[in-house]
Amino acid sequence: MTAILHQIIYKLTSLVMSIAMVFGINLELLKVDDSNWNTNYTYVFVHGLSGWGEYDDIYKLMPYWGMFGGDLMKYLRDKGFDVAAASVAPVNSAWDRACELYAQLTGTRTDYGKAHSERCNHERFGEDFTGRALIESFSEEDKINILGHSFGGATVRLFASIMEKGSAEEIAATPENELSDYFKGGKGSWIYSVTALAAPSNGTSTYNVGENEEKEEPEEVPEEKSAIEEAFGKIFNNLFATFTGGEKDNRIESDYASYDMYIDNALELNKTIITYKDTYYFAIPCSATEKQADGTYAPIESKMESLFVSSSAAMGAYTGVTKGGYVIDETWLENDGLVNTVSAMAPSSAPWTNYTVGNVNPGVWNVMPTYDGDHMSLQGGMTKMNDVKDLYVEHLSMINSL
Repeated sequence: MTAILHQIIYKLTSLVMSIAMVFGINLELLKVDDSNWNTNYTYVFVHGLSGWGEYDDIYKLMPYWGMFGGDLMKYLRDKGFDVAAASVAPVNSAWDRACELYAQLTGTRTDYGKAHSERCNHERFGEDFTGRALIESFSEEDKINILGHSFGGATVRLFASIMEKGSAEEIAATPENELSDYFKGGKGSWIYSVTALAAPSNGTSTYNVGENEEKEEPEEVPEEKSAIEEAFGKIFNNLFATFTGGEKDNRIESDYASYDMYIDNALELNKTIITYKDTYYFAIPCSATEKQADGTYAPIESKMESLFVSSSAAMGAYTGVTKGGYVIDETWLENDGLVNTVSAMAPSSAPWTNYTVGNVNPGVWNVMPTYDGDHMSLQGGMTKMNDVKDLYVEHLSMINSL
């Protein structure tokens, strides 16, 4: 009931704003102070696993960005920011999602790459966005800022990396006249900043909890939905099936998001992703757990969606060694219900520093203070609602002031 009342209040507020505009009431107080801005490039938000964006009809009914608290995109536009919410594949790999993001931003047909599509056993070309680009312009002059929530973090990191370095594999496998400009690289300067929001940049121990290290069986992507997929599936039921398209297709297992989020695989993916010297990087980790007397971390149930409580408790007590030999130690216990807080900080092998006001440099990951909330808190939350509007206004204003 509280969520419904909150939504009614939001809609009434929007109505008041509209009436004020019609009658010429001064709305300057609704705008942010942009006196110290040096830029105001477009902000592109990229959803996580099983999410959706503005190309999807469901966004009008339930905005991924804002949830029951109202459409965050509309709110930020009213504040003077140019923002857009991309729609990429719900469960596919970071590579496929990055290719779809490029097509949406440039208003072109999705090209997954000749080498990649042949190796992964799926069609090379996907949806065509010609004539319906997500944003008005994308170039070195019209840069963008990209923000990715959850697995959207891996998506935007890989996307930005390919923009700069291209893909040697695709260049070698594709005739020049067939090669997408995306895979040619040299466009790192088109991206002003990258922000990873509660992102499993180094994987998540969700997949390792309860794993029998002694079983002599090859590692497989679970046929059952991942923890994140399952959480959204419980909330949206049939709606989830629509997004995932039911059964998986014939592509190889490594071309799914669930594969990319295993710790071993995430660390391997990180080796292929560069940190571009002229781009600003930020990470906002989350935590809704507290340390116990025995050293484990328990979920704070007043802050965590009930769907995440069991996975949070399991992650908060789990240490071990991955099949690839990576040690999951006590630093991995704190979590947001689905992602370990330490994993949502800087990606492995990337330079980083703790964020300091007035001392932000490009080419290094700036780790922001840990947000006090669960994995869905930076979306606005579901039953545990979080008013994150000010957080985004402050973060976007800070980037504009760089």
